[in-house]
Amino acid sequence: MQTSSSSGSSSSDNSIASQISRLTSQITKLTQQLKDVANGSGTAEDKKKQQDLLQAQIKMLQAQLAQLQRQQAEEAQKKQEQKQGKAEGVNSPSAEHQIDIYI
Repeated sequence: MQTSSSSGSSSSDNSIASQISRLTSQITKLTQQLKDVANGSGTAEDKKKQQDLLQAQIKMLQAQLAQLQRQQAEEAQKKQEQKQGKAEGVNSPSAEHQIDIYI
């Protein structure tokens, strides 16, 4: 199976958001091709083979897309945690900044 996802890696903008955008457009194109095959000419067997191939490519791209979306969510969560850590400052206790109070 060949996909054009490898051609996107040579692009200067290889951020997660741009990769997600490329994968989404590829999925859209393949979905349109899938519809065209169903409406096109050819034997039922040939159509079935083409549809199976296109569906396999779409599933692979969807898996890549899901992985990128998870990665994007993890990065967003890390950034949020870093912001919260900085905002709390001295109010966030840690082992080395602990004060023992005895009464």
